[in-house]
Amino acid sequence: VQLQASGGGSVQAGGSLRLSCAASGRTFNTPIIGWFRQAPGKEREFVSTISWRGVNSNYADSVKGRFTISRAYASNTVYLQMNNLKPQDTAVYYCAAKRGPLDAVSSDLSLYEYWGQGTLVTVSS
Repeated sequence: VQLQASGGGSVQAGGSLRLSCAASGRTFNTPIIGWFRQAPGKEREFVSTISWRGVNSNYADSVKGRFTISRAYASNTVYLQMNNLKPQDTAVYYCAAKRGPLDAVSSDLSLYEYWGQGTLVTVSS
């Protein structure tokens, strides 16, 4: 499975961005997609995850109510809509995939098997 993250950029606080994670290869075998981020000098942390059929999703407390995860099956793409961005959202954002039941989600980054290259989000105050 190959993952390509895109959509990062620089915005002012309160602005919005939409990240995309395009998957190719045996995507059906790795149905669970997660978004993670790593700020400078900090460890990588969980942001959001979605199940294969989109039935289940989960968010970190820090982004609940501001970020929305979704997926488009026709293009094998998972999106992360980020609204009301804050300076503390500044980080490199990564998407990742893992195997599991079709309706499962996971916030444990250690369990993810495939990772994209990351896209930088910078939010200025």
